[in-house]
Amino acid sequence: MKINTLVISLTLVSGYAAASDTPVQPTGAMPPSAQLCVSCHGAQGEGIEPLGPRLAGLSSEYISTQLHHFQKGIRQNATMMPMAMTLQGDGIEQVASYFSAQQVKTQVTPLIRGKQVTFADDTARLAYQGDWSRGLPACVTCHGPSGLGGGLFPRLAGQQASYIKTQLLAWQDGARKGDVDGMMANVANKLTAAEVDALATYFANLK
Repeated sequence: MKINTLVISLTLVSGYAAASDTPVQPTGAMPPSAQLCVSCHGAQGEGIEPLGPRLAGLSSEYISTQLHHFQKGIRQNATMMPMAMTLQGDGIEQVASYFSAQQVKTQVTPLIRGKQVTFADDTARLAYQGDWSRGLPACVTCHGPSGLGGGLFPRLAGQQASYIKTQLLAWQDGARKGDVDGMMANVANKLTAAEVDALATYFANLK
């Protein structure tokens, strides 16, 4: 399995300058393009289960990439596809910058790989060490220490368990695409149903 190393800087922009005929938003103000997102994702991107996942804590690049995927039909969702199509011009960048700049209320102290070498809990072991007998890399290899994410790899820590599970199942059945080198589909298809449930709960509880 190929794993590309992606080192991406997070662009946390709290305001934006629109076209000359549009007033410049005050620092920290929600751009008009993001207002449609609030009913499902919350004003601070905190997420509203089961309507929409948390966006706060995700990188600007990840959010913008997923919106482009919805626009192009690479990623399928009956609600998000038409919503994404409303974002024209620099609307995607405005939305991504706004929500990526929102703070996650509960801070997670990252557990650096190698700091703990043995795990009594099977799910924690899978998250931090993987299972190379099945060709399964550790989740934190791409999603960062304690699943904090970065760049094209989303934050898992504190995300809704139901959403993490839904996405893993979507990778398994091919409903979700657009992953680098088919990496997530490869990983997800090696997980048992019990492991999907356990990993979703484990990362959701990292708050």
